[in-house]
Amino acid sequence: MLALPPAKLEEGPAMLGWAITFLIVALIAAVLGFGGIAGVAIEAAKLVFFVAVILFAISAIVGLVRGRSPTVP
Repeated sequence: MLALPPAKLEEGPAMLGWAITFLIVALIAAVLGFGGIAGVAIEAAKLVFFVAVILFAISAIVGLVRGRSPTVP
């Protein structure tokens, strides 16, 4: 039986990184007085954050339903 390579875990932290980046852009824009840009950036941060949370929840549920496959030495 062939063992599958481990799944990449970089998608989750990368998405949260984007959310934090949009949040920082929004804060800087708000401090500088660019209200429109700050509003758009904060909405983008919210969207990316909630997409990351939903994808994590789906991944966790699928992982629980599938269970662990036996490891072959």
